[in-house]
Amino acid sequence: MAETHRAAWRPDAETVGHANLTAAMDDLGFDSYEDLYRWSIESRPEFWKMVIDRLGIVFAEPPSQILDGSPDDPIWLPGARMNIVDSCFTAPDEHTAVVYRRNGADHRTSYGELRVLVARFANGLTAHGIQVGDRVSIAMPMTIEAVVAYLGTVAAGAVVVSIADSFAPHEIATRLRLTDPKITITQDRFERSGRDLPMYEKVVEAGAAWCVVVETGGGALRDGDISWDRFLGDYGAFPPVPGLPGDHMNILFSSGTTGEPKGIPWTHLTPIKAAMDGYFHHDIHSDDVVAWPTNLGWMLGPWLIYATLINGAAMALFDDAPTGRGFVDFVRGAGVTVLGLVPSIVAVWRSTGALDDAGWTEVRVLSSSGEASVPEDYAWLMEAAGGVPVIEYCGGTEIGGGYLIGTVLHDAVPAMFTTPTLGLDVRILDERGRSADEGELFVVPPSIGLSQELLDRDHYAVYYGGLPASDVPLRRHGDHMERLPDGYYRALGRVDDTMNLGGIKVSSAELERTVGGIEGIAEVAAVAVPPPGGGPSRLVVYVVPSEGADPDPDAWKIEMQQALRSDLNPLFRIEDVVVIDELPRTASAKVMRRELRERYE
Repeated sequence: MAETHRAAWRPDAETVGHANLTAAMDDLGFDSYEDLYRWSIESRPEFWKMVIDRLGIVFAEPPSQILDGSPDDPIWLPGARMNIVDSCFTAPDEHTAVVYRRNGADHRTSYGELRVLVARFANGLTAHGIQVGDRVSIAMPMTIEAVVAYLGTVAAGAVVVSIADSFAPHEIATRLRLTDPKITITQDRFERSGRDLPMYEKVVEAGAAWCVVVETGGGALRDGDISWDRFLGDYGAFPPVPGLPGDHMNILFSSGTTGEPKGIPWTHLTPIKAAMDGYFHHDIHSDDVVAWPTNLGWMLGPWLIYATLINGAAMALFDDAPTGRGFVDFVRGAGVTVLGLVPSIVAVWRSTGALDDAGWTEVRVLSSSGEASVPEDYAWLMEAAGGVPVIEYCGGTEIGGGYLIGTVLHDAVPAMFTTPTLGLDVRILDERGRSADEGELFVVPPSIGLSQELLDRDHYAVYYGGLPASDVPLRRHGDHMERLPDGYYRALGRVDDTMNLGGIKVSSAELERTVGGIEGIAEVAAVAVPPPGGGPSRLVVYVVPSEGADPDPDAWKIEMQQALRSDLNPLFRIEDVVVIDELPRTASAKVMRRELRERYE
């Protein structure tokens, strides 16, 4: 008998009638979501043409067709010329584009006002010699200025290099070295939970050659660097520079198993995938206000910009940590209707009572991404938020969005995915390459949004090399998934040596390099261990002491945590340090991290 899971939310008639999915199904003559999904993978060119039309994607020159080439090397929209920024400004000028909190007060920027700011930034770039194809790094929190800099860079035909504000100088330096940007946009400092955090100082330490700095009162600038206000150009219009759909417009990073981050270029095509996920799966309408605590260093930062603006909605940006009551009140005050989260935020809210009397009468859709959810936390969240669904969202930077998700037409079961995203098929294979209900999940290409290049790797080898034989083309992604008897999917972590900590992908090699140089330690192995009931992975470090050393796991844990904070990312937290006589290895001497994960209780 098939296992069944209890739904914490079921769609009502009003939700179904209002859904973008329902309108599309009616227009296309489909009786069910399952019929629409089947068509989306069996008739991919027709599906993506429908998406492009419904989203109102703007072309300087229209494509001669939708799809050409092979599944692992497709040519999308051949003959077209476009700049995706044009598609971000189809809403009326008076419509709100951004709601943001600054110094305790909320501000609103209209589409018309945002267009002027984006043109001024693009004019500033050209006035300072930035040309089409040049790279511009952005290392700062997700503020109105970050959004302007991002869109202005893309409008100018340049390429954004996304750098997370939480990175240590060493990690910023790595990304600057890999991309060699002409200029870095940053902020002097920012506050989080009462702490004053430097940003410009870190960027300078990382070796940024030339900076534009948003000044909030954080001290003097280096000779040659320039303030944001002085950098902005004149008020003249700046029509976005058209190019090919496959031209780079953003470089993001995702950890590889070797310790060096993978540089993943996004093209002018990628936002179409993000906006499609927002339109159909998150049900974003033009009258929605969308919030998702994130920044441009992670894919959800650019995703938020495109999924919101291409759909004519407003995005909401908060200037402090999202775990406290201040963010909860901002959600209410800004009129947020679609709210994205990561499970660690929900866990804090539940433990502190932050949602007590929140008064979230406007929120109608929640979403969750970045790490595995805790079922109990999300059942609580759906009720505490006023009886609304959570759309679980699993994907990656190299997908431009998700491959497993939910919809507002499906029952919402806490911590479960209900369907592959429209336009994408998936396969689950066991270790012998056979179809299974638990194992490694592979994506079936092609799809708009799937990466086709890597900055510093062989793209084909990473995603297509050495795959098992199959009746359909496969693309590697690396997630361990389970398909349950009643049709739901559950995330079980990663199958490779990459882990997901607090919504940030990081390789074991990166972690081990950072914490492995402590006196008295011969070898280390870092693994991510999911808790027994499901939820975000916990970082566990196995340690082999040096010969003659006196093991001290508590002291080592303190030193390792400090090393992570200063040299990698302060958001990573070590759950446990386990002393072990030797690391289990394969015949070829590779550490068997899967065995270590299974050993941990």
